[in-house]
Amino acid sequence: MATESPCPSMVPLAVNAGESPPPAPAAPYSRSLLIRWLGCMPYHEAMQSMRMRTDTARAASPDELWLLQHPPVFTLGQAGRRGHVRDPGAIPVVRSDRGGQVTYHGPGQLVAYLLFDLRRSKVGVRRIVEMLEQAVIDMLDGASIAAARRKGAPGVYVEGRKIASIGLRIRAGRTYHGVSINVDLDLSPFDRIDPCGFAGLPVTRLADLAVRWSVEETGRQFAASLGRVLAREIEWDERPAGPRRACRR
Repeated sequence: MATESPCPSMVPLAVNAGESPPPAPAAPYSRSLLIRWLGCMPYHEAMQSMRMRTDTARAASPDELWLLQHPPVFTLGQAGRRGHVRDPGAIPVVRSDRGGQVTYHGPGQLVAYLLFDLRRSKVGVRRIVEMLEQAVIDMLDGASIAAARRKGAPGVYVEGRKIASIGLRIRAGRTYHGVSINVDLDLSPFDRIDPCGFAGLPVTRLADLAVRWSVEETGRQFAASLGRVLAREIEWDERPAGPRRACRR
């Protein structure tokens, strides 16, 4: 049987005025993953908002997942080659500060931006990419769709066709940008580019795999899956974020 330790002395300890006070304890932070649904947002506006949120984050700031859609846009990563945008037509091309090459965003695609403190959670860059991929793979497995990674080409693939793209930016030990999942968007703009820098890379969408989820339902499924992968409880932000704009096809 364990024995109890004797009670500590109640005599006050002497204080040396010349010593520095002990450091203040670190500010507590929520262990939840805060989910925000932002509706339809232009790409440049979302990128500026993510930068501002990252630059003003504090030690106690919660990790967040932003769910949204973008109007039609081609985005080029930091090292992206303009030559991979072969025929943009009327779709604007925006230079992004994320990693990776070129991709397309448009109505009917879920975009999930992860604003996450890597240092606080002791997670490396490669690991957070793997966790985002795994969250998509697990979500699709729940819909009886077998998906996988592809070596040398981050993202998630179903029978060799890309269904989700991943690109991140690391700034001051925090991530922003994230993953885009093709739900029921027009895939023809992908024919105008070399997706992720690969000429002729085939793409697919949930609608072609007999998964009839809306973008909103896909967002709920992905948020729950990512929460499990990160071992976080998810918390939906119920505060109004201004009027939600609809993405027109």
